[in-house]
Amino acid sequence: MSGQNRPRRREEFPRNPSRPANDRGGRRPGRTRDGRGGSRRPLDRPRRTALEALRDIGRSGAYANLACSRLLAEQRITGRDAAFVTELVFGTCRMVGSYDAIIEHASGRSLDDLEPDLVDVLRLGAHQGLAMRVPDRAAVDTSVDLAAHVVGERACGITNAVMRRIIARPFGQWCTLIAGGDPDRERELRTGHPRWIIDAYAELLGPDELEPALAADNEGAEPTLVVRPGLCERDELLAAGATPTRWSPWGAHRGGDPAEVEAVRTGRAGVQDEGSQLVCLALSRAEGLSGPRWLDLCAGPGGKSALLRGLAAEHGAFLVANEAQPHRARLVSLALRRYDRRGHQVIVADGSEPAWDEATFQAVLADVPCSGLGALRRRPESRWRRTPEDLDELVPLQQDLLDVALGSVGAGGLVAYVTCSPHRAETADVVASVLDRVDLLDAPALIPEVPGAAAATDPRFVQLWPHRHGTDAMFLALLRKR
Repeated sequence: MSGQNRPRRREEFPRNPSRPANDRGGRRPGRTRDGRGGSRRPLDRPRRTALEALRDIGRSGAYANLACSRLLAEQRITGRDAAFVTELVFGTCRMVGSYDAIIEHASGRSLDDLEPDLVDVLRLGAHQGLAMRVPDRAAVDTSVDLAAHVVGERACGITNAVMRRIIARPFGQWCTLIAGGDPDRERELRTGHPRWIIDAYAELLGPDELEPALAADNEGAEPTLVVRPGLCERDELLAAGATPTRWSPWGAHRGGDPAEVEAVRTGRAGVQDEGSQLVCLALSRAEGLSGPRWLDLCAGPGGKSALLRGLAAEHGAFLVANEAQPHRARLVSLALRRYDRRGHQVIVADGSEPAWDEATFQAVLADVPCSGLGALRRRPESRWRRTPEDLDELVPLQQDLLDVALGSVGAGGLVAYVTCSPHRAETADVVASVLDRVDLLDAPALIPEVPGAAAATDPRFVQLWPHRHGTDAMFLALLRKR
């Protein structure tokens, strides 16, 4: 998905990563501070690092995955402690709306009346006390230590009191208490999803699937690797300890740092969710792709461009990768670096104001800027940053880009309209605006090995789901211009 003119609010990972390796729960002998002259124990690095990540996410607009990766590398935190930090940051970001409601109830104050640093400390403490295998005493005491460090000793009393109230009830009881008999509010609190997102899911899924879909958003997604066609075979990834993806012929799952794999380090493979691979697979199987030029309209950061580059070569086509933001265009070039430059070109241009003539291409991938609601497993903070009002800006841009994509192909040309969002306004409704000019292909029929891929809005659309397919919630419509 590109960064083209994109518009832009606040924020359970597996519960099994336990406390840091050096955490035994409670205070350590000789390092207590009991208010009678004792010294406060030094802060442990994992919790301090998690707090710094939460600050970056909440105040600088950082993504949780990038903030965690950067800080873990800077602090040289690995192994069990790195798993603890990741769980603490991702879990807090996923459930922050629920934890904020609990903090307000337990403190008797609005969050606006509490110092921002103290709010972040209490959020982290709430996640430890309500959702992780951290002893109650450790959750309380380490939160008090953090508050003393970042706010001052004056914050210790309120932190201690609020944390003790928080851990006095299990999470489910808090949700029931705060909801006050409103089942929709209780679901919102229990699942960590704003109601507008729940409503959008409910419109597309049956009642038996809604809860599994929301639960899947709160589970972590291990990295999925992808080979660059023509540069690497999947067997090389499997030999490095990966396991094949269920349906993509190019993908493989492997835990740990992807850079440990030589093919990834050298650019002959990359990291890409299987859902993104499957939309490229469907496009590559459509008829009439033998034309000389393909376009990736919104190419940054380059994952799909690299896959399309290999597939274009197989079809005898030249790929143009367009990206509006120069820094993202550099990422596209990096993703394509191992391919012969005679088979592709990276250009920097606003996709809504094309730098090429009409009917220049035979096929266009329009993976447009979107709300990102399909990737909440990987970007947990997005559910609290996005609002329904964002769609008011995104949808017109998506319509403009789809118009450009259709104008970029001649009669018989193919356009793949793709979003990483299942929201109807960004998917079926956008495509409906151009149905008088196109023939709609049966996209699910092009990936028959993937069960349950047909969208509820139209069975000719592909709509993947984390709870059904273990992928991001990618949407695909294949349009042939009349």
